[in-house]
Amino acid sequence: MFKKKPLIVFEGIEGSGKTTLIDHVAKNLKKKKLKFIKIREPGGNNNSELIRKLILNKNNKFNSFTDLMLYFAARNENIHKVIKKNYNKKIILMDRFTDSTLAYQHYGMGLDKNLIDKINKILLKKIKPRAVFVNVVSEKNLKKRLNLRKNKNRYDNFNINFYKKVQRGFLKLSKNRDNYFIIDSNKKLDENKNIVLNKVLKLIF
Repeated sequence: MFKKKPLIVFEGIEGSGKTTLIDHVAKNLKKKKLKFIKIREPGGNNNSELIRKLILNKNNKFNSFTDLMLYFAARNENIHKVIKKNYNKKIILMDRFTDSTLAYQHYGMGLDKNLIDKINKILLKKIKPRAVFVNVVSEKNLKKRLNLRKNKNRYDNFNINFYKKVQRGFLKLSKNRDNYFIIDSNKKLDENKNIVLNKVLKLIF
């Protein structure tokens, strides 16, 4: 059976369950002996992981534009060292990608959308996600899940209104996009795991 090798992205604010779902998909692809890579943003290779530590360190208080440039620096390293050589050759699962930059830095922090779009186009060129899973979470569950986190980074400590703006941003970005799937993380986890895995397998086979 012919197998496609899509780039699949998992997006959402903190506590939305995206990492749990991407891990579930990865586990099942491994069982099926399918070739894939799983990476996160920021991060994904040695250089990008160094930048990730810098961005997420809760003792750092970067200007929002500095934050944006650091995210782009990490993405550039990821594209050149990991994504380009695996694109269309292996299934790529990504925990965050370009929509996170728009949702957080534009919708959340008010930075220029056109600038973000332009730099993303320069970095990505022909690289495009085949599907984007946008995980949404209620305010109640968001607070509950963040409170349970033992090791919080800088992005776990924003006020609730910031996360609301970012989540609305994700939903705006997903409007009228047929390759975007909204996942309600307030529902039972097993139900969401099945929904996402079935959709991913349909994209591959």
